[in-house]
Order: sequence, then C-alpha cells, then structure tokens
Amino acid sequence: MSRKVYTTAPLPFMGQKRKFLKQFRKALSDYPKDAIYIDLFGGSGLLSHTVKSHYPEATVIYNDYDNFRRRIEAIAETNVLLSKLRHLLHSYSKDKRLTEELKRSVLNLVKSHELYYGYCDYITLSSAVLFSMKYVQSYSELEKSTLYNKVRLSDYTAVGYLDELEVVSKDYSVLFNEYKDKDNVVYLVDPPYLQTDNSTYKNYWSLKDYLNVLTVLIDKKYFYFTSNKSSIIELCEWIGDQTVVENPFADATRVDMTNAPSYNSSYTDIMVFK
Repeated sequence: MSRKVYTTAPLPFMGQKRKFLKQFRKALSDYPKDAIYIDLFGGSGLLSHTVKSHYPEATVIYNDYDNFRRRIEAIAETNVLLSKLRHLLHSYSKDKRLTEELKRSVLNLVKSHELYYGYCDYITLSSAVLFSMKYVQSYSELEKSTLYNKVRLSDYTAVGYLDELEVVSKDYSVLFNEYKDKDNVVYLVDPPYLQTDNSTYKNYWSLKDYLNVLTVLIDKKYFYFTSNKSSIIELCEWIGDQTVVENPFADATRVDMTNAPSYNSSYTDIMVFK
C-alpha cells in the first residue's frame, strides 16, 4: 500500500512549514537519501514526514517535544466535539461572532467533553471557535475569549502521518549531543521564532536560547528556519565580519517566504540550508 503524503500538518499548528515544502523537497535532492535526519524541534512533524516520504530509506528522528502525538491520538475524540459544535451552530452564519447564549452553550460542550475524556485539544478547538491565528490552551483562556463560528465541515484524520518515524521527546541539546559525533547526519532546525507569537510552545525562549541553537549548525549539514523578525542571520553575518567566531550561515542558501497572518501585518519566513 502506498504511503499517504501530507502537504500540511493533519491538525492546526502554528509555524508548520507547509509553504516551504516545494523548496524543501527540491533542496533535499542534494542531501543523502540514506542519512540520519534529526528534526530537533519537531513541531507538527511535517518536516519529518516530508523527509521520510521523499527518502523512505532514510532514518528520520522526530523530536516531538510539544507532544503533538497526544493531539493526533485524540483525533477521534476531537471529531466528536466538532460534530457536536456543527450541530449546535448549523443554522448560524459562518465566521459570525457568537451571541453570549451560544458562547455559553459552546463552553458547556467543551467542559463536558474535557470531563468525559480527561483531555481536550484546545489548539484544534481554537481553529473552530476563535478568530484566525488565535489560540488558547485551557478552558479558562477560552472562557475569556470572543468566540466565532469557524467550525470546519469535515473531520480530521492523520492516518499514516507518523508511520516509520522514530519519535522521541527530549531537549534538543540532549538529542544533538547523542548524534553530534556520528557521520551522515542532517539536522532539521526549526526553533520557535524570535519576536513572533510563541504562545503555543511549552517554554519561553530568550535571546540566549536562540543563540545557543546556532552552535549545532557549525560544521554540520542542516536546514535552519527563522523569520526576518529575528534578525538572527544578520547578527551572524555581523559576527562573521568581525572574525570573532565563524558564521554558521556562510555559504548557505537562503529561501524567503512572505506570510500575512492578517490584512495589516506580515512577516517573512526564512529557510537556510547548507
């Protein structure tokens, strides 16, 4: 049976690299098909899935530090909740702000769902009842939010999405140290972006954290992702010009992709590979 190839993460995920996949696959063709690919900041797993689909013989290690697996495991439960929301809002206009009465009904459904299953995927739920690009991670946050009818008409599925990946959950530095002395390793490095919304990530990231990540790029094969808001590449170019330390982006190739989360704001995603 042929493997289903996903071109987007099967569940909503802020920062997934779906817009980069065409350029990512093209660049992969210059990398070994039998290498060990380590997705240090696995996120939605889309990069790991894409590598395994492109190079079935490669070893792909997906570092699921954000526990995306738990959300995938709960898809059937999440679909049940979405079905109830569709029924509740079936006669209500799409994208329209909910009345206080309807909001209370939605909150009651969510509370009952979480009590019954012991879990609620609030990020997926956010895409169904919050304005675009807004996410909450708890009932209390949802309760304080303005709700809209944005429930999708179809159920979610993730059949085969993580098949044949080696899934781990570790601090990226621990995982890197396990493989740093091995040959034929390619690192996928997609840390939370500096100066962008990191609200769906586990931990707050300081500038020092972002700079520490750069140490894994020196003398390694890698794909590194950032945005123009971080100014990380400009910083490393400056450091390289000062000859204080080596610039890890020297001689790497850069691809830019413009994103517009809303009508009055935009930023540029950046993929660098070497």
